[in-house]
Amino acid sequence: MSSFGSSMLGMPHVAVSPPGIVRRQSAHWDLLEVETVEITRHVSFDYEFKGSRHLLIASERAERHDGETLVDGLPRSNRREWNRRMTFIPAGHRFYGWQKPRALLRCTFIHIDPLNALLSSELRFAEVEFRPRLFFFDADVWATALKLKAQLQHPFRSQRAYVEALGIALGHELARSNEVASGLASETRGGLSGWQQRRVAQYIEQHLAEEISLLSLAQLAELSPFHFSRAFKQSFGVPPHRYLTRQRIERAKALLGERRLSVTEIGLDVGFSETSSFTAAFRKVTGETPTAYRRSLA
Repeated sequence: MSSFGSSMLGMPHVAVSPPGIVRRQSAHWDLLEVETVEITRHVSFDYEFKGSRHLLIASERAERHDGETLVDGLPRSNRREWNRRMTFIPAGHRFYGWQKPRALLRCTFIHIDPLNALLSSELRFAEVEFRPRLFFFDADVWATALKLKAQLQHPFRSQRAYVEALGIALGHELARSNEVASGLASETRGGLSGWQQRRVAQYIEQHLAEEISLLSLAQLAELSPFHFSRAFKQSFGVPPHRYLTRQRIERAKALLGERRLSVTEIGLDVGFSETSSFTAAFRKVTGETPTAYRRSLA
């Protein structure tokens, strides 16, 4: 390990358990710290981080059989592959999770001091309200992150000026990327985009018999549950739970007309665990019981 400067020394790293499966290489400068991390064995592991610096993770190889990733302010993710993707954790946010690797993880952690004078003078970095971001891609940020990683092979004091220039460039790129992401998020206040509506509606249609959580739908739309609920109602005219109930009742009406299944079987087939709850929901939507509806079709 090579260390330069003092402001970054002693700062917390991303903790990995069990620690014996990790190979690390790092270098410290006043503006930032760069650390490469490689997992060396195919065993399940946990990880956690929370610090006073921003953390950018550039994942070159990241695939898992199972696991979850959580960042304060975002819905949990069970994504299985995020090669060539990045995650940004603002200072003070907790980042944690676990995974059973399919491919051995290889990534670069870049810890950025938001109070550093160079970033403050250039773009008032400490005043930027950064949003946490999970598994995103930005070509400029990615390219600069890899250039910083390359400096681990040349951790000499003569590299300081170049690293500082890269750090300032990275600060500008992150601020710009954050502004773009915030703008896209603000657009959802008027409703879900076309692709979000299609993805959510298709998922509901294909999983009517299963328990569908608000969180799972929000993850499909890549929004927080709060913003998703508001945008969903703007787009569909009703809250998610009411839309789900209506779709289940519409499916039940079609099955009642076919007469192949009993009322109890149909209730189970469209996601109701009890006949009484199915009957109550059906009556609330249609004004009559499933049995009465079936008779009316005769």
